[in-house]
Amino acid sequence: MSTPNPREQHLLISAMAHNAPALTLLLCRACQDSRCSIISSRLTQHGDHSALILQAGGSWDALARLESALEQINNRHDVSLSWTRCSPDSPTQPALPYIVYVSALHQPDTLTELCQFFTDHGIAMSNIQYDSYLAPQTGALMLTATITVSLPVNTQISWLRDHFLEFSDQLNLDALIEPWRPQFP
Repeated sequence: MSTPNPREQHLLISAMAHNAPALTLLLCRACQDSRCSIISSRLTQHGDHSALILQAGGSWDALARLESALEQINNRHDVSLSWTRCSPDSPTQPALPYIVYVSALHQPDTLTELCQFFTDHGIAMSNIQYDSYLAPQTGALMLTATITVSLPVNTQISWLRDHFLEFSDQLNLDALIEPWRPQFP
């Protein structure tokens, strides 16, 4: 594992467009041409649009070239772009990674209620995947959510699990919270 370069800076880019492969290639090429490296990236499809979040790293002058390239992309292509300078990942407090799975009939406030529960308990959320779909047998509108959370090390896990399951029962959610495990191919 290499140590991070203390002089490296980061740029967080948010992009939306119709064509996911073209959008991804466009931003990857801009990073490469500017001599920046891609630190992390997430691409998702939402209806007929794609959303790409990309974190690039490099020296201050490389990021300045990338910002200039992003302005040109924004003016020349049918892409909605925004970007901001951000700090590299900073050391975090020790925490236990857990994953939450939720499945239920679609209700408009379910994600809000889930976020409120974790916020009220001082639990950080690092990744949320939330989708709606039609149930194959009944055609009912359903939802599925997968949320990665970080439990403070002093959390009494059995109490939290019981409290979360009671909360889920009140909202009629089929839910599960369990330790995060790495997924290997």
